[in-house]
Amino acid sequence: MDTESSSASPETFKIYDELELHEFQDKFVIKSCESPNHGFSINRLDGNINLLDDGDTFSGSPSTKSTIYGVVGTIRLVVGTYAIVITSRKEVGSFLGFPVYRLMSMRVLACNEALRFSTAQAKKDEAYFMNLLKIVESMPGLYYSYETDITLNFQRRSKLVEGWMTKPIWKQADPRFVWNRHLLEELIEFKLDRFIMPIVQGNILKFKLSLLPPPLPAPFLFACMCICSRQYVTELKLKDSKATVTLFSRRCTRRLGTRMWRRGANLEGDSANFIETEQLLETEEFSSSFLQVRGSIPLLWEQIVDLSYKPHLRVISHEETPKIVERHFHDLIQRYGEIIALDLTDKHGEEGQLSAAYAGEMQNQQNVRYVPFDFHHHCRSSNFDNLKILFDQISEDFEKQRYFLIDREGNVLEEQRGLIRSNCIDSLDRTNVTQCYLAQKSLNLQLQRIGVLSSSECISMFGDEYGKFKILWAEQGDEISLEYAGTNALKGDLVRYGKQTITGMIKDGVSAMSRYYLNNFHDGIRQDALDLISGHYNVSRNIPSPFQSNSFEPLTYLPVASALIIGGLTATTFTLQQAGRNAQHYVSSVLCAGITAGIMAIIKANGRQFCSRPRLCGLL
Repeated sequence: MDTESSSASPETFKIYDELELHEFQDKFVIKSCESPNHGFSINRLDGNINLLDDGDTFSGSPSTKSTIYGVVGTIRLVVGTYAIVITSRKEVGSFLGFPVYRLMSMRVLACNEALRFSTAQAKKDEAYFMNLLKIVESMPGLYYSYETDITLNFQRRSKLVEGWMTKPIWKQADPRFVWNRHLLEELIEFKLDRFIMPIVQGNILKFKLSLLPPPLPAPFLFACMCICSRQYVTELKLKDSKATVTLFSRRCTRRLGTRMWRRGANLEGDSANFIETEQLLETEEFSSSFLQVRGSIPLLWEQIVDLSYKPHLRVISHEETPKIVERHFHDLIQRYGEIIALDLTDKHGEEGQLSAAYAGEMQNQQNVRYVPFDFHHHCRSSNFDNLKILFDQISEDFEKQRYFLIDREGNVLEEQRGLIRSNCIDSLDRTNVTQCYLAQKSLNLQLQRIGVLSSSECISMFGDEYGKFKILWAEQGDEISLEYAGTNALKGDLVRYGKQTITGMIKDGVSAMSRYYLNNFHDGIRQDALDLISGHYNVSRNIPSPFQSNSFEPLTYLPVASALIIGGLTATTFTLQQAGRNAQHYVSSVLCAGITAGIMAIIKANGRQFCSRPRLCGLL
């Protein structure tokens, strides 16, 4: 784990939690409700920022005055500057005692009055980028806190040097998990520390854990209390103690993207859909946490959408591949300690080829234990209990890795010495089921360690609380899947109930079809939006337009092609019905069927071209 030392200071830095937005004809003014003299203005013509000075006055009255709850950041496009502000929020829980909010809605403030003086190409480019910002407004799973940094896990926070938490929150934050880091650059330049809001994409969920002892028959209870009343009362007090379980996931921004357009790793070793998940347990006397991570297989590979339900998967041969894998795991070891790499992919077909390539590279990683486990083979027919086969393989190392545990006085009783990195193909559905299983095992160890459970007890013996725990993980899986794939997770019933239900199978079917539609016809532009706000693509007025070479847009012809196919099938069916009355209809049927088949063949052969593709950045 990280090696910063000493405990954090009780004093913390606080961001302004309520702001006034004044909209003038020539500028936007944003200032604190708490300290009205603190704020800044953004010129609506050129986007320049100016700090407010004491006694600043503005000519005229604002056309609109409203309350906002934070500034997400600013971004300069081809012509204008755009500020993104938080218009609504919802308190969803707390992180180590500090309130955490979910960003519910945003608004983009356009400072682009110069647009009317621009060229036709600049206007076209600006319109596309503005459309991307509209997509950003509806990004799911964004969380923040005004009073603390939520990017650092509990164990890492406990080792920060004294006074660290008195620094501005953006300076405390782990840049890997700051979703809006690129958008904050201009605010950082102007030292607007109390307006700078680091935002995490992921999720935070919690529930109250109350492990009441099972009821005993009255005569037996009376006898037990008479014989050993002190011991029983002690046990009752422990079991009745209130605890809170919080699940907090943080999505890494280094390879941010959508399911089909961000696979595998980049040349620096950053993997797609990389998420750190922390399970926190808090009681009156103790606090503990358990970390896991997930991420795409850290090789160079792709699965480009082409209108087929399951696009072909291709491993990219590259001389840098060994170094990419080494960079990825070196970074994990430096941050977390010993790593178990758990591979849940199939061991046959195209998945098997990718898994074999991964296994081959992992033979060269001396400090990482690679564990292949064919989830679909072992857990077919929703046999969730077979994850015990996996756990038996890793249980010794799992228990050695431990968890982080601290008492009320701040004494560290346990440290997590490593973690499990899980993946399947998407690192969503199978991964979430497995991580839930491992989190349950760790929670049992923690509850036993602090005396809430005996060594022979586990949380699954308490039906209601165990149900809440599984729902917590299922909801987390839904939100993570929504952010990466655009739909809820599949196999959610396995997490919630340990088996698949008819209702769950129907939901999975709907989600699978929704994924197909989104991956093929929507995720290209969504990928562009993510590349824009994360800074992976930087808009510049000094380079040619990224859209000039894309004058032909096959996607725009897809509705026409679809209509022709439907029309052809309809005409073929109609002429076949009429064929018995007139032999000429046989010829018409053959002709319609041939044309329809030809159109389908052309679309299939050019499937990739008919799909929504990113236009700003390449696959790596």
